[in-house]
Amino acid sequence: MFSSAGAARRLFRTNAFVVAMFLTAGGASSQAARAQGAAPAIQTDKYAEARAKAHKLGAELLARGIPGLAVAVAMDGKLVYAEGFGYADLEQRVPAWPTTKFRVGSISKPLTATALMQLVEEGKVDLDAPVQKYVPSFPDKGAKITPRMLAGHLAGIRHYKGDEFLISRHYDSVLEGLKIFENDLLVSPPGTKFIYSSYGFNLLSAVIERASGEEFVSYMQNYVFTPLGLIDTLADQNRPIIEERSRFYSREKDGPLENAPYVDNSYKWAGGGFLSTAEDLVRFGSALLRPGFLKEESLRTLFTSQKTISGEETGYGVGWGIRKSASGKRIYEHAGGSVGGSCQLILYPDSHLVVALVTNLGNAPWKIEDVEAIGESFTNETR
Repeated sequence: MFSSAGAARRLFRTNAFVVAMFLTAGGASSQAARAQGAAPAIQTDKYAEARAKAHKLGAELLARGIPGLAVAVAMDGKLVYAEGFGYADLEQRVPAWPTTKFRVGSISKPLTATALMQLVEEGKVDLDAPVQKYVPSFPDKGAKITPRMLAGHLAGIRHYKGDEFLISRHYDSVLEGLKIFENDLLVSPPGTKFIYSSYGFNLLSAVIERASGEEFVSYMQNYVFTPLGLIDTLADQNRPIIEERSRFYSREKDGPLENAPYVDNSYKWAGGGFLSTAEDLVRFGSALLRPGFLKEESLRTLFTSQKTISGEETGYGVGWGIRKSASGKRIYEHAGGSVGGSCQLILYPDSHLVVALVTNLGNAPWKIEDVEAIGESFTNETR
């Protein structure tokens, strides 16, 4: 039985039609594809031109051969645009909506970083303590590794290798998943070099478990997702029936669309194992643009670039990339790539704008500049 909230949400949707190009192996074939669900939160002339531009850009992304996608934009904490394009399920012709749940890959990292900072505020985690204080089973590497280093990709822990991105076995616990890499040598001395590592965040989830006294997934649900109103954000568990979960697709270069390989993300919840929606992601980002859910000091920690021991800025804070957009605007961002999904979340702190793109195609043909263009069409209208 569907929840009453979900039923009400579906009844509230409106459909719009957009003619789009859907690319196949032999070239491009034209078909009518739906773009669903303009957000009802704010429907004023103030954003009419920006919504029209966002719709056009979304349709253009669909025409590049992405099966399904959704885009959402929030301004000053309010949803001003949300729309789905194409299909969440190609075989059953189920449309993609702004509330369709997609794999968000490494956007799981900023979600995890939020939980980390909660525990810092509560005095349960010291960002600069040895990780073994919280995970005593993790082998000593001969140099101090801290939660701060893990959250900033400075710990020297390796990333995926071989076919580890395609792991299909189930891991019953976070600690069991650490066995994949815990006995491997570090790839650099801690603090000396920025080396992106999803496994570092997996270790961070073990820190969160020990410090909180709760299983990681339960902690995230009870203390991050639910309090923030992220009703469509959860772990990508394979066995449960998850309402409005997308199907996932892949494509080899110049090949046809295929169902993505079966994977089990239980080995990397924190590093890349969550599902979410475009609407939930902009809701999440908006909560971090001002003190409230987290204190100002915690937000400063999240959004300040860390430095190597030699003093070189990494361009990455605690779970967030820190950079400027192509147009020179200050942004906090994170991309997410997964088996059958690719996405982007961008926060504009100076204009209090958040934009999210989620898709159901691995290595989908879009760039961060495409997402910036959608978001900045709204900032341009409010100058």
